[in-house]
Amino acid sequence: METILNEDERIDDLELKGLKIIQNKKGFCFGIDSILLSNYAKEIKKESKIVDLGTGTGILPILLSAKTKGTKIVGIEIQKEVAQMANRSILLNNLQDRIEIVCKDIKEIKSIYEPNSFDAIVTNPPYKKQGTGAINRLETKIIARHEIAASLEDFVRIAKYLLKDQGDIYIVHRPERLVDLLSYLRKYKLEPKTLRFVQANQEKEPNLVLIKATKNAKPFLKIQKPLIIYKENGSYTKEILEIYHEKGV
Repeated sequence: METILNEDERIDDLELKGLKIIQNKKGFCFGIDSILLSNYAKEIKKESKIVDLGTGTGILPILLSAKTKGTKIVGIEIQKEVAQMANRSILLNNLQDRIEIVCKDIKEIKSIYEPNSFDAIVTNPPYKKQGTGAINRLETKIIARHEIAASLEDFVRIAKYLLKDQGDIYIVHRPERLVDLLSYLRKYKLEPKTLRFVQANQEKEPNLVLIKATKNAKPFLKIQKPLIIYKENGSYTKEILEIYHEKGV
């Protein structure tokens, strides 16, 4: 089946099991945060039902289809045009039997899913509070970067509703929002279990944080060693090369 692209769209080869993705050059394209999150979540158990809250281009479901043995992956996206583009990527990869893209506001998710419907959740929520940071005029970028359609607390609250008991949520966010994130997770009975900072190099402060939390788990948080992206000479570290080699992109 021929894939029809809009004027500003392109197909990117993910260099992973032949997978590809459609992206809008003027819209919000995925970055290293999505790649690192999919690698962080590759431990998701076999036969798990997975949901990605705020899926955007569908990059996380597509990568997780190759990285996990989850039987069903659902991507929730509020923007109709972005959801349609993600769905075309699913068809492009012949993944329609494993991945479903649902165009829905996560705050209205209770209208289509029962509580405790999923074994695992991944999410790369907007990093900026509404009213902070530079605003991009393109609506798709505003919603992806700023808490316009849903707040960080909304994402955590919905995750608690959707997750089964002892189910896991995997999140990537910014370190400056860490206190907010940890507070919301515990408020909604999603106990943080592992945390890993991501640094550009050994000298830089962390610019990302990866967190795994488990619903109704006992308190115990393991701080993992930082993930360093670049060596002193500017080349990728061994771990990043392994992630990229394994995941492509």
